[in-house]
Amino acid sequence: MNQFNNMEKRNKNIKARIALITVDEYLKMLPDDAHNALQRLRNIIKSVVPDAKERISYMVPIISLNRDLVGFSSQKNHCSFYTMSPALVKRMEKELRNYKVSGATIHFKPDEPLPESLIKKIVKERIRESGRK
Repeated sequence: MNQFNNMEKRNKNIKARIALITVDEYLKMLPDDAHNALQRLRNIIKSVVPDAKERISYMVPIISLNRDLVGFSSQKNHCSFYTMSPALVKRMEKELRNYKVSGATIHFKPDEPLPESLIKKIVKERIRESGRK
């Protein structure tokens, strides 16, 4: 039982530290290729919604404007762009056919970034879905 209590305490400490990480700090922790790919993605998103807020949730940078719009993250072998909208992914099925898609998430390799026009379209659609023009 003592081992369980120690593990629980350790997990709470990790969660507390994660909560203090900013998006900039998150990006700095990544390998150069993932850092560059996700910083580019972030810049494109912010060009569409410059007044959006950023936060980290479950180690995923989230961009919000009254409500969550999109997110992004890095895994061992790829990066992910979270559209947070299965309906949007379904509507854009033809445009996304050349990408690995899982649910509402688009996976891509850091050296094969998503096109700027696709990112902007997704962000604009998410703004529309959220009811903000």
